[in-house]
Amino acid sequence: MKKIGIFAIALLAAMGAKAQDGVEDGRYGQGADSVKKCLESISIYTEYVKTNNYKDAYENGWKYVFENHPLAQYATYTNGVKILRALYKEETDADKKAQYSEELMYVYERRLKFLDDLNKIVQNPTPRYEVLGLYAHDYLTVNPKPELQKAYTMLREAVDAGKENTLYYVLADLMKVSQQRLKSKKDDDAVREAFLQDYLDCSTYIIPVIEAQTNEKVKEAAEKTKENIDAYFINSGAATCDDLQAIYGPKIEDNKDDLEYLTKVVTLMSMLDCKSSDAYFAAAEYAHAISPTAKTAKSLGALYLSKREDTDKALEFYEQAATLEEDPEAVSDIYYTIAVLWNSKKSIDKCRQYLNKAIQANSKNGNAYILLAQLYASKWEWSGDPVKDKCAFFAVLDKLDTAKRVDSDPAVQKRANELIATYKEHLPASSDLFMLSIKSGDKMEIKGWINETTTIR
Repeated sequence: MKKIGIFAIALLAAMGAKAQDGVEDGRYGQGADSVKKCLESISIYTEYVKTNNYKDAYENGWKYVFENHPLAQYATYTNGVKILRALYKEETDADKKAQYSEELMYVYERRLKFLDDLNKIVQNPTPRYEVLGLYAHDYLTVNPKPELQKAYTMLREAVDAGKENTLYYVLADLMKVSQQRLKSKKDDDAVREAFLQDYLDCSTYIIPVIEAQTNEKVKEAAEKTKENIDAYFINSGAATCDDLQAIYGPKIEDNKDDLEYLTKVVTLMSMLDCKSSDAYFAAAEYAHAISPTAKTAKSLGALYLSKREDTDKALEFYEQAATLEEDPEAVSDIYYTIAVLWNSKKSIDKCRQYLNKAIQANSKNGNAYILLAQLYASKWEWSGDPVKDKCAFFAVLDKLDTAKRVDSDPAVQKRANELIATYKEHLPASSDLFMLSIKSGDKMEIKGWINETTTIR
């Protein structure tokens, strides 16, 4: 027998008289002899593990400690995984291979069983979801005949608990197994819906997993996993808008008060660009009703405009967005959008009303001044005198000059300059103004729809 190691001697000394008197110790056994054998076995097999001599580690200590002293040390389980993985990989005999596989699975089962007690004897406890994920991973890889449903159940539980802390390859495992389930049960709507949820979760959680990596090799592997997750989804055949409509359409009404469910539908259908689907619209509206924000209101407004060409409904949601938004510049942009929509409906009074609201919220909104100038240009006839009527274009130029002065956006500057060049062509001739005793620098009240004072120049 090998000489007992320093580790074992230290533990024996610490235990003192209790061990010698045979006092029960749940970790190392009962009585001095049992404790001595346990500690000696740990010392011997640990040295073998250090030199990657897993066969001798298995036969000379580890198996004894695992079977007889399950709470002796946390490393019994982590070392056990190393040992049995290596033996499984090196073994060529099918029966022997199966034995090692079964033993490895048992290591995980025992570790889960005693996890709370084991976590008490280490500084950094391991969460159950991590152990479960490792178990599922090895169940799939170090196992000649894994059961699909068992693997899926473990993986789903691990991901549900771990979320963004899940091991990256566990996320890949879940998607792989979920796709296999889908292929085996193509006509099962519940399996297909579960697959979609699996993708939604895995594709969401893998992002923070990647961001959290400090090891470049691990980060690269996690990024590759993200690609694999997307590939499983794309190649699944369950990614059409019609499929999603068929799955979620009938269920939206029953879940109209379930924000989590509605958000899932909206997110998934957005990812697949299924925003024209009835299910998407219904889910988005119900979700907005439960938890209204400026963002969701704007999104719904844009959707009704682009997908349904329903301007009235779009206006309804943009109005909500303006009420919910707190940032003045964002409020101004929303009011400008509303003004554009009213202009499309040929309601220039409403358009002007909202342009003024946009300017009131943000006096540097150049686009609002430009559209206001265009409205003025469309209502230039006001007096019955063609020369005076053309003086309305001085008011038009006032708005365009203001747009250039307050908004440094290159696109605003360019558009304002283009319109200035166009509308200058409509200004009255100096000779015509002279005949009416109107000269440069004079103030003129442009009445009619414009109803504003400008300066002749």
